[in-house]
Amino acid sequence: MEVSLLSFTIEPEDLIANAGRTCYRSSGKDSGRFVRNRIKEGHESIIEHSSVTFVISGISRACSHQLVRHRIASYSQESQRYVDMSDAEFVIPPLIANHEDENVRLLWDSTIAYITDIYERFRKLGIRKEDARYLLPNATETKIVVTMNFRSLRHFFEVRCDKSAQWEIRELAIEMLRIVNLLAPNVFGDLYEKFVGA
Repeated sequence: MEVSLLSFTIEPEDLIANAGRTCYRSSGKDSGRFVRNRIKEGHESIIEHSSVTFVISGISRACSHQLVRHRIASYSQESQRYVDMSDAEFVIPPLIANHEDENVRLLWDSTIAYITDIYERFRKLGIRKEDARYLLPNATETKIVVTMNFRSLRHFFEVRCDKSAQWEIRELAIEMLRIVNLLAPNVFGDLYEKFVGA
């Protein structure tokens, strides 16, 4: 899995503080404290003014399907309809990859090899990519560009960094949280402490 920050609003915490101060007709120089206090009060609409864009690769389609359930965001995902997936990579769940019974991994590998072989045969027989993709499992790796505002990100982290979240989306969320906490620690620091630790 690879997560990188594609873009962000310049000086996101200052932008948030300025938006919030508009609501209160206030002024001040300590944007960080102002932002932290508004978040503690539940005045999170002001953090919607800042957003980030991530490029995420090496996650499974199963993970991306969980990700796109977070609706206040924009997504651009690699298309299995238009991209030839003959060279597809697959995400192997740790419980399968590290299972004590080596037959589990052999079953996984043989199944993936079979699916890949049939996909390639279909393509050589003229079956369109949009139809051949029906063979591909949720384990197929994908690439996606995601833009979320800070309020949506906070909700995403609350739900997906939690220990009850599925392992892959949790790993992704924690990596995203690490990245944005560096960018806006006054917005995400409390969540970073809660889910990642100091």
